[in-house]
Amino acid sequence: MGKVTGFLEIEREDRSYQPAADRVRHFKEFVIDPSEADITKQAARCMDCGIPYCHTGCPINNQIPDWNDLVYHDDWQDAALNLHSTNNFPEVTGRICPAPCEAACTLNIIDEPVTIKSIERAIADRAFDAGWIVPQPPEKKTGKSVAVVGSGPAGLAAAQQLARAGHDVHVYEKHAHPGGLLRYGIPDFKMEKFIIERRVTQMEAEGVTFHCNVDVGKDVDIRDLERKHDAVLLAGGSEHPRDLAVPGRDLDGVHFAMTFLPQQNRRVSGEPLGDVDSITAEGKRVVVIGGGDTGSDCIGTSFRQGATAVTQLEIMPEPPEQENKALTWPHWPLKFRTSSSQAEGAVRDFSVATNRFLGDGKVEKLECVRLDEQMKPIEGSEFTIPADLVFLAMGFLHPVHGGMIADLKVELDQRGNVKANDVDYQTSRSKIFVAGDMRRGQSLVVWAIREGRQAAHSIDKFLMGSTTLPR
Repeated sequence: MGKVTGFLEIEREDRSYQPAADRVRHFKEFVIDPSEADITKQAARCMDCGIPYCHTGCPINNQIPDWNDLVYHDDWQDAALNLHSTNNFPEVTGRICPAPCEAACTLNIIDEPVTIKSIERAIADRAFDAGWIVPQPPEKKTGKSVAVVGSGPAGLAAAQQLARAGHDVHVYEKHAHPGGLLRYGIPDFKMEKFIIERRVTQMEAEGVTFHCNVDVGKDVDIRDLERKHDAVLLAGGSEHPRDLAVPGRDLDGVHFAMTFLPQQNRRVSGEPLGDVDSITAEGKRVVVIGGGDTGSDCIGTSFRQGATAVTQLEIMPEPPEQENKALTWPHWPLKFRTSSSQAEGAVRDFSVATNRFLGDGKVEKLECVRLDEQMKPIEGSEFTIPADLVFLAMGFLHPVHGGMIADLKVELDQRGNVKANDVDYQTSRSKIFVAGDMRRGQSLVVWAIREGRQAAHSIDKFLMGSTTLPR
């Protein structure tokens, strides 16, 4: 390392945000990026630890100390090459990954980890600005064709790897544009959609063919794709949401989060909403049930649409302000966190269950109850919350089983995901592979990228007998 005492001399300084009062007025990204000089200083804090736990904290095993050192020595182009050797889309993970690498950083023992996420984003953005990101078409074609169903992060990563290996790759996407959850689930204020579009342009130049507005299992028979192509990768995600089966669930104004969020993304991009009822939080009291990232996205979107109040309910108890390092590090800690959306004015309440929704045709309030340490209702603790709009953001159970999966009759695991191991990603049908949330269940974008890359490795080996694609 070039600055072996950097972590002793330089304090952690991460990126900042526009003030909440300003950023809720628009749907653009609001991160204030550090200067190049500040990023270089932060990269110097990487402490050359004997065991870089950030490697294993990162699902795609980014070589974090290496590109930190390259940034410190002002070798940004080599840093970009190193970063892209393990991650197809660092500009995405540098924006929306929760950074388990930072939780695993040795300096996190004193709560001062290296600002890995900000450095990653800076490298990726500079690589695009400098023109270093160019198409990498294969030198020769293999004559083999692969169908990828779903264009989320797993499908895109696999498609890019397979195209660079020389295969004829066809990506089938049911929506109007590629990107899956990246485009239709993640709000623009967290990641603007040009980020996806420029990667799609790169992939098209590398030989990937995108077929949008094609719902496999409805518009196209998956068995036809199986016959037409030499291999098929299922990367459709985990889209069956967890519901809340309580009285009043059918009242107007109670919606799944993923009915709400894609609408706003379409509004921002100018894409028609289609034949659906428009949902907007303008002038309404909003309650979000679920304390995860999707719930936070509902909060930020509601405030930007003009909600008068937003309350977020979490069934789990409130986490501790600080984790016990001796018990958790270098693993991801359970501790109290406040997202940028929550910081915009949401009221958060923990250990709360919803008993029923009340209203005359339309939701007007929620009847809730507090839970004890065993998550059992506390007698006499019932209370109500006024609400004009309720979003259910309690996670996803498994992929949709109808259509494509039912037609294939592939084996499912006990959780209802498509069954395959994480070595070859092969399903119970030899030509059919699966990766991402459709295999592992609801997870992080960075895990989806990992699985897409590893599935591409396995598919290439299946088709060619050997592979040079990294795993």
